Amino acid sequence: MASATTAPPPPGNLKRIVAASLIGTTIEWYDFFLYGSAAALVFNKLFFPDSDPLVGTLLSFLTYAVGFAARPLGALVFGHYGDRLGRKKLLVLSLLLMGGATFAIGLLPTHASIGTAAPVLLTVLRLVQGFALGGEWGGAVLLVSEHGDARRRGFWASWPQTGAPAGQLLATGVLSLLTALLSDAAFADWGWRVPFLLSGVLVIVGLWIRLSVDESPVFQQALAQAEARRADVTADAEKLPLVSVLRHHWRDVLVAMGARMAENISYYVITAFILVYATTSAGVSKQTALNAVLIASAVHFAVIPAWGALSDRIGRRPVYLVGAVGVGLWMFPFFSLIDTGGFGNLVLAVTVGLVLHGAMYAPQAAFFSEMFATRMRYSGASIGAQFASVAAGAPAPLIATALLSDYGSSTPIALYVIAAAVLTVIAVAAAKETRHRDLADVAVPAGQEPGRAATVEDARTV
Repeated sequence: MASATTAPPPPGNLKRIVAASLIGTTIEWYDFFLYGSAAALVFNKLFFPDSDPLVGTLLSFLTYAVGFAARPLGALVFGHYGDRLGRKKLLVLSLLLMGGATFAIGLLPTHASIGTAAPVLLTVLRLVQGFALGGEWGGAVLLVSEHGDARRRGFWASWPQTGAPAGQLLATGVLSLLTALLSDAAFADWGWRVPFLLSGVLVIVGLWIRLSVDESPVFQQALAQAEARRADVTADAEKLPLVSVLRHHWRDVLVAMGARMAENISYYVITAFILVYATTSAGVSKQTALNAVLIASAVHFAVIPAWGALSDRIGRRPVYLVGAVGVGLWMFPFFSLIDTGGFGNLVLAVTVGLVLHGAMYAPQAAFFSEMFATRMRYSGASIGAQFASVAAGAPAPLIATALLSDYGSSTPIALYVIAAAVLTVIAVAAAKETRHRDLADVAVPAGQEPGRAATVEDARTV
């Protein structure tokens, strides 16, 4: 059983798998983050024009949060079928759903054309985006984790994670270019649609690459064993993946949810809410704020594989804790630097924040993958990650904007992120180190206590 994960795959094959996952996640995150940036910059005027500016931004971020509400449903559906049918098929479907919804947003009439139907349609399309992304993350990281070399799993599995900053970089870069080339009136009239329509081209590229890769060998092995058990009339019936997760891995689900709190909240405060705070409270132009996020996202992309490689050497938990503690400590300096209004300080604030975020985000893929047995891994990793996003990333820009509106200060927002960091530190400190676990473990062996996946050593003895 250990051979599926301990023997390194051919380098060319692994790199193709990594490229397929990275490009796919980049496109999906581009679509998702594009909405967040547009919500902060123009959606309040285009879809909620009857509200005052800050209330309009709140309503715009509310439709942004709706996308997160659909992510747990996507995690359940995609996780179930991903554990039954395979990772690859579900990843192709998630890319189609996300790209189609994003392209449709680019064609959507505004409030001025069709009235209240405009924000309703926008909300529906945002729900489709969230549903697709809820299933995307788990499949993408598992495809790499289950193909990869166990000794460097943290490094290889961190590459799909770079899809988030790459998508942010792409979305912010396109918006930054358009705002630089177009007047405010032209951007609000038609320029904002261009990045959404570009998604159609990106999806075609992503599909071509994803369809060229093979299914995870670890999953294929698990599926063959499951089919053999079903053919054996004396064997116990295989339980649904969700039932198995809740029975054997409920502690791991709670750990994953807690681990996501600081990672998710800090990211959306640093990259989405900053576009509101910097332009309304610090007097920074939206072009300047976008450029700062653009530079910081490039650094974020570069450091994630480095953090992932470090987690292979010292463990997932130590690296994750560095990020959680660091983000909590950085929040007050973060807002102080933005308040100066200087571009250099703005870049420094966002860059350091995202580097520390990367220490949590990089090992997360391997960490969560290693918590769950193969036949429930897609469900377990997706449920733990996406259910947390409803309480973490979904309301983060909304809560931060509301706190700014009520108190007129960044202090409550900093304390909000610090509280999330404390929760994450507690969750990760309570978890067991997973670095040496064997992903070839198909199911929880008899006699193994709930919440504990088999290690490489366990797998060699069963």
